[in-house]
Amino acid sequence: SLVWEATPGMLFQKERDSSPHPLNLSWVFGYNSSLAVHSLMDGEDRVILYVSSHTVVIHDILGNRQYHLQGHAKVISCLCVSEDKRWVATADRGPDALIIVWDSYSGVPVRTIFESHPGDGVCAIAISQDAKYLVTISAGAVQRVCVWRWTLPTEKPLCSTELGPGFGHQDYVIFNPQDPHEFVSNSKTQVIFYLWVSRSMSSPGAQGEHVASLLSPQTFKCVVGKFSQSVFHFNNTQALTGTSAGKLVVWDAVDPQIPLEEQQAKPLGMTATKIVSLQKESLTVLQVLESCIVTGDVKGQVTFYDGELRLLSLYSPSKAGPIRSLSFSTTLRDPPDATAARSRPFLASLEGHEPATDSSHSVFLALNRNFILSTSDATVFHVATDSTDFEKVLEEAKKAVSAIACHPQQTLVAVGSHCGLLKVWDYRHTKYLASRIFPGVGIQCLSYDPQGHFLAAGFTDGSVHILDAISLQSSCKEFQFSQGPVTHISFSHNSEYLATADEKYSVIVYKRVLQNGHRCWEHLAGLDSHYKPIRSILFGVQPDSNKPRLLSLGEDRQLVEYDLSSSIKDHLVVTQRDQVEQSAVPLCLAWYPQLSTESFILTANNCYKMKLLNTTTKMCRKTLLGPTYGSPLEKIQILPMTSPADPQQYYLVYITKDKVGLQILPVDGNPHKSLAFICHPDGASDLTSSCDGRYVFTAGGIDCTVMKWKVNLTALDAAAFLGGEGMIPFYNLLDGGREGEFFRELEDYFYYAQLYNQGVETLENRQVSTHIPLEQIPSIMRAIGFYPSEEEVEEMINEVKFSKIVDTGEQVTEINLGDFIKLYINHRPALGLSMKSLQRAFQVLGYDNEKGDKVIDRGDLLSLLQCRGEQMTEDELAVCLTTLLDKRPRTGGSEPDTYDPSGAAALIEEEIPAEITAEIFAADILGLPITA
Repeated sequence: SLVWEATPGMLFQKERDSSPHPLNLSWVFGYNSSLAVHSLMDGEDRVILYVSSHTVVIHDILGNRQYHLQGHAKVISCLCVSEDKRWVATADRGPDALIIVWDSYSGVPVRTIFESHPGDGVCAIAISQDAKYLVTISAGAVQRVCVWRWTLPTEKPLCSTELGPGFGHQDYVIFNPQDPHEFVSNSKTQVIFYLWVSRSMSSPGAQGEHVASLLSPQTFKCVVGKFSQSVFHFNNTQALTGTSAGKLVVWDAVDPQIPLEEQQAKPLGMTATKIVSLQKESLTVLQVLESCIVTGDVKGQVTFYDGELRLLSLYSPSKAGPIRSLSFSTTLRDPPDATAARSRPFLASLEGHEPATDSSHSVFLALNRNFILSTSDATVFHVATDSTDFEKVLEEAKKAVSAIACHPQQTLVAVGSHCGLLKVWDYRHTKYLASRIFPGVGIQCLSYDPQGHFLAAGFTDGSVHILDAISLQSSCKEFQFSQGPVTHISFSHNSEYLATADEKYSVIVYKRVLQNGHRCWEHLAGLDSHYKPIRSILFGVQPDSNKPRLLSLGEDRQLVEYDLSSSIKDHLVVTQRDQVEQSAVPLCLAWYPQLSTESFILTANNCYKMKLLNTTTKMCRKTLLGPTYGSPLEKIQILPMTSPADPQQYYLVYITKDKVGLQILPVDGNPHKSLAFICHPDGASDLTSSCDGRYVFTAGGIDCTVMKWKVNLTALDAAAFLGGEGMIPFYNLLDGGREGEFFRELEDYFYYAQLYNQGVETLENRQVSTHIPLEQIPSIMRAIGFYPSEEEVEEMINEVKFSKIVDTGEQVTEINLGDFIKLYINHRPALGLSMKSLQRAFQVLGYDNEKGDKVIDRGDLLSLLQCRGEQMTEDELAVCLTTLLDKRPRTGGSEPDTYDPSGAAALIEEEIPAEITAEIFAADILGLPITA
């Protein structure tokens, strides 16, 4: 009913209901300049439509409003709009590609086609003139062309055909406006005409036919160039194709050189009959409008021709780049009037030529429509055809956007891109305020100082600029001390220090000094403090003073703290260097809020784990299960408090590879306290939050967009409440839940540990308890299928032992079942045992045998276990292997647990093959049910 009653412009007339989601897309900065921009409405309601990453944006330019069509999980690869501007079809690429048809009046998705082109997705799409049919072309090496009746509830196309690699990569398609059963597509080198026939429009079984026509410089003895776009001529017998050489190829169903009786029926007989040289510049856009042919080129010129390709009108917006698309208004600028048509200042007919009488009205209609012009360098113009008014509607980043920063006190957000464009927006009113272009370099990172006076920018050439936060003018000369692109930049809390990290693993510190009565910045010192990429730099405050402290975290698993007060010119002093992970890779860190007596640093690693480190000793005090939404946390930030009502209620905002999410603090492993949403399917590059915590901003890197998300913490709290309280969320993470077999087995092991601790064969009265000693933790963990390293065992025991040391001064010596379950869930592998990790180890440590398998020699394996990593003694190794193989050599003694060391070596050699593969090691030696 909403679609039935929808009218143009109603999207921005109705009040939008409050969303129940914790994060809601509020605004999108930037768009995909490789796709077309369409004009939906013109005049008093100027509305355009474009694609930003995986979202379709309907943008009311004059009203400064946006409406977002969200349904794709991947970046949208192509779109088309119906002739009446009501229906919008979008498609994406990948294994689970979608085709969605939207109603632009109501914003409702009226049809979704799943698995249209499995494995590849869609690279070209078009909608017929009558808006009944869609044609799609897949993106694979062998392309599949399908015709769909999207108004029918079927997942199968009406007809389809396949194109081999010999046809080139077909990336453009369009219907014949006068016959929906005909369409044409082209690659850079070939044009294909299609005629599809279906006996029953409601069922498959249709036939698809096509023909390809090849052209070479010898065909017409001139350079043809690469094909750009094709259209059907309005005379219904011809088609045209624009080329990179500024020419038009004319295709005709009738070849004047072939007798009429030998001509094939259209479209199988479409032949290139001539080449028309229009200009020197490459043609990028070709359209038919009324009785006019319209072209756009790489110089930004828009040219109108009549049916005989005679010049009618020319538009050339100043400083316009290569034209990517043209979209004409459906409404006329003025009522049709012959006198007005003759007096148009831009009507430039060739000398002696006047349009034919029967087409003069159509020509006037075409020349009397305003249009939207988009360029490949991310600029959009509104062109009024009755004047020289070329209004710049949008000017966005044309390269990757990797840097965003929010002002600490005002509603300002700075956006930097690899094209050197720096823009500052008032995000409350979504109003552009200032910009600056840095030619020849790309902006990689941004940071405001805590007082909001300066904006520091790190560039891809290693330079650092410190700018005035309002005017964006340089406050001092640029610094060039990094040997590679600057990846991180941050100010200290008192704005006295500025630190950067770069791709050459260096940390460089700048200091604010007083020179000639003026405060300015100077280089202090730098240090190659890591040997792998630096993931984060973080300023803090010394616990016993107001002096700043600086830390850096690298993929080398090192957390390095620097002594800024002791550092002098060209000498950066390291206070402490700690290894924070054994095998996982740390990815980000943040200062944890003061939620208890003890102060912590929060880190997250690539194994979906979060760790709390003591701020002084760097000792791991707690390991917790983090959000598991397809990829680990890449960046984290504590959200500024939005309300002082509960001073202990904090939230964490984060990005993964392609998602943005919120987490309720304190972290405890409860999965219901976290939610995430897709923000940038091709990869999120940066994250920041507004000064009041009401908005979160994400940068999309190569998708050239920044998304503004409105935070709804009440919705997140409600979701956590519905997930259950106490132990309920943790029981649900166990296989089978609270009533499952796994829980009963765990409970049995837990109480058997009490028996074992008191002695299995004792005759004394049993002391039944709900607790077990901490020494039994590793045994039960291994019994239920989690095999921690010795370091992980020590971390688990210390986590429980010192959990109350700060508050009570006493150590904990035992653990109950509930706390044990939490400990198990938080420490076990988040995604279970994986064969891939074992295979990676064999790839590194092994060699290829005669069969081509990656293997490790038996002797080498035994040597590695005794000499590398957590080394095992010979006796420990013998006991483990013989026990695993269930071939433990017994002695003649009465003790069942004694074994004969002299027989262990013989048993190992007998049971373990000389060459061991990852599969043999997992299945035959460890006996683990490891999945792929």
